Amino acid sequence: MVRGTSRRVVVVRSPDPKIFEEAIFIIREDLFHRGASAESVLAEARRAAGSYLHAATPSRRGRRRMAKALYAGLGGLAAGLAWLAFRLVGV
Repeated sequence: MVRGTSRRVVVVRSPDPKIFEEAIFIIREDLFHRGASAESVLAEARRAAGSYLHAATPSRRGRRRMAKALYAGLGGLAAGLAWLAFRLVGV
C-alpha cells in the first residue's frame, strides 16, 4: 500500500469484461521528464495487457489437445466399465 504519495497511473479497460475488467499500470515519476508522450505510454500499457492476455489464455491448439485427451480418457473409462460389467455377469 502506498501512503502519502501521489502516483500517475494508466488504466486500460478490457474490451471483453469476462476476462478482466481493467489493468492498472503505475507510471514512473521520471518518465515524462525523459520525453515520453502520453500516446506512447498508453500504447505500451495496451501492449503489455495484450501480451499478458495472450500468454494467460490457452490457444486453440491447446484446447484441441485437451479435448483429445478427454475423449481418450472417457473411451478408456467406458471400455473398463464394459469389461467390468461383462466380468460381473460372467460372460
